[in-house]
Amino acid sequence: MTEQQPYRVVSRHPGFELRRYPAHLVAEMQVQAPFTRALIEAFRPLAGYLGGANRARHPVGAAEPTTSASGSEKIAMTVPVVQIEGERPGAYLIQFVLPAALTAATAPEPVDARVRVREVAAQLAAAMRFSGRWTEQTFGQRATMLGRSVTAAGLQPTGAVRYARFDLPWKPWFLRRNEVVLPVAE
Repeated sequence: MTEQQPYRVVSRHPGFELRRYPAHLVAEMQVQAPFTRALIEAFRPLAGYLGGANRARHPVGAAEPTTSASGSEKIAMTVPVVQIEGERPGAYLIQFVLPAALTAATAPEPVDARVRVREVAAQLAAAMRFSGRWTEQTFGQRATMLGRSVTAAGLQPTGAVRYARFDLPWKPWFLRRNEVVLPVAE
């Protein structure tokens, strides 16, 4: 079973859950592409990092994926896969959330210079869960609904909305788990 990024539900509001996410690591890549192509563009380099295109710097415990003779380390896939709008139109940051057992000290260094491993600080965020297709329109509509619900609840957004995908592309669209997540002030 695929590990899911941990969080704690703080409260439930009309249209969203307020969650506390702990600090966590991501492997990320910036891409310049239309919304629906951004994940496709970043997938191969990020999946390559998880699959062993990295420089393992530390021995890995028995409960972890094993280190190969080539010095690379396979890293277990975790969900969600996150997409965040960049500062320029058509720019996106694609993130693979790394397993909770990895730390900044134990995460192997990527071989591909376009892939960066970074720690994301703990944060409070509003999240809206839904099923459906992975289109810019679908995510955009949900992001607008979430933003309105958050401000109606008296909360203040503090960052860009994240589009989260939890399922493989071949899963029927009506069974897919998707989320829009918006960081909010404490």
